This record gives sequence, structure tokens and C-alpha cells, in this order.
Amino acid sequence: MGEERPELVLIRHAPVAEPGVLNGRRDVAALLSADAVDALVLGVGRVARVIVSPALRCRQTAAALWPGADPMQDARLWEQDFGDFEGRALTDLPDLGEMTPEALAAHRWPGGESFADVCARVTPGLLDAARMAEDLAAPVAVVAHAGVIRAALALVTGHVPGALAFEIAPLSATRLGVWLGAPVSVRSVNRVFA
Repeated sequence: MGEERPELVLIRHAPVAEPGVLNGRRDVAALLSADAVDALVLGVGRVARVIVSPALRCRQTAAALWPGADPMQDARLWEQDFGDFEGRALTDLPDLGEMTPEALAAHRWPGGESFADVCARVTPGLLDAARMAEDLAAPVAVVAHAGVIRAALALVTGHVPGALAFEIAPLSATRLGVWLGAPVSVRSVNRVFA
């Protein structure tokens, strides 16, 4: 892997036990495959610290990836709150019609958040994680959700609506370079090792 450098390694949780449902803030379990976990650990390499969303699926994923690591939980890293639509089958969601990326990023679900809201909530947690990586001069893993990883990409690129264009697969790794206490470069996105 070469010499260690400060970076954030953002890992989306494993697939969920209830696929096809808008889970958001629902606390659902992960379905973990030993082969996929082993491949991801090998592909990611050593990390100095692990930070995790409090969601069960993220905690289970982090525990499978790094047993005994004692991850730090950060409530700012929860997935987007889809409000009244949480728990609904994806096939039952309303058609939002044609929307510009800007309108989609600003769309607030009834009783929930917009993607722009998620970015505002997540950014301080990502900056804290980046400062930790810089202090440790080593990679820090963040096990979270697709929305959180897209928010990190929005932070680096400076474009909230554009971040919605990135696909983030379960058990994928996205690497962001860190400099002066902030994520500043995209090293790789949505890398799946299995």
C-alpha cells in the first residue's frame, strides 16, 4: 500500500436485511458476507481509527471489518431523514417528476431532510474526522451511509447538487485526501473489492 498518509476512507455499510425499502433513519440490520468483508479489509489496508454512524447496520459493518477496534460513534453521520416516507417500499415512493440537480438537492421530504440539510449536518463531523487523520498522519475510516459519502464528495468538490450523481455501493470504499484539516481531494470513489 505504500507509506501512510492522512486520508478519510469512507465505507458504506453492508447491504441491509430489508432491501427495496427507503430505510434512512430506520435502524435495520446489515447482511454481512465474510468474503466481501475480507476483500474490503485487504483492499482498504490499515486504518488508524474508525468512526461510525450510530446506525445498527454501520456498527455491525465496522465490527465485522475491524473486530475490537472500539469505533467512535458520531450521531452527525446518520443517513438522510426521509420523514414520512421512511420504511416505504421504493416502488411506492411518489414520482418527483423532472427536477434539476439543484432542486433535487433542496427537496425536503415531508417530516425529513433535504440532501442540502444532510450536507450541512455532516460537514462538521467530516472535518473533525479529517483533523483526526491529519493529527495521526494516517488513514481514518468512516463507516456510514451513501448520503454521508455523497455529502463528503460535495464538501470536496464544492458542489452539493453534483454529489448526487455519484453511485455509492454497499461495502464500497471512497478515499479522500486530507490537507490542513479538511478533505481536499478525491482519490477514489465507490471502489468495491469483492
